[in-house]
Amino acid sequence: MFSEMKRKMNFPFAFRSTFRNFARIYVDDRMKDHVKIAVREVLTNYLEQNKRRKTPERFAVLDAIFDFPSHFSLQELDELLLSRHFRVSRATLYNTINLFMELRLVISYRVAGETRYEAAYDNVSHCHQVCTVCGRESVVKSPAIIRAVDETRLRRFRKESFSLYIYGVCSSCQARITRQKNKKQL
Repeated sequence: MFSEMKRKMNFPFAFRSTFRNFARIYVDDRMKDHVKIAVREVLTNYLEQNKRRKTPERFAVLDAIFDFPSHFSLQELDELLLSRHFRVSRATLYNTINLFMELRLVISYRVAGETRYEAAYDNVSHCHQVCTVCGRESVVKSPAIIRAVDETRLRRFRKESFSLYIYGVCSSCQARITRQKNKKQL
């Protein structure tokens, strides 16, 4: 009886927590939809002004890029498009990515010998940590760094945003390297 009463008392708390998570996901999805509409408009305006074709491939690639939660490679982008049953040639993928970089919808960077891409529209300033051994990357939330860069005065230059990449070795690779060294010493 006591456990049943306890379960009934905890129900509202569990419900509130679940509702909060659902609300956060719903808001995140709504924000994504808002960004997708805006980037589609940027692309459409550019294509119309420059008398270029509005192809389904360009819009499919654009949607796929803005569905990635983080950074991606061309291989990962191609795999996502294939999983959606949308085949795009390698040349089309490269040309489309280059167009999006020109429009500042996508940025690229190199890590561990591989080019990675990131959706850049409405992108807030942020920091990345990148493992130079395995290439794993993650976004680091550091208000102190963001504040320092924001407060830095640059001459004859207007800052829009920044991305900072901190290169090093992740804890998994450090542990693996240490184990390998210990094996060699035995």
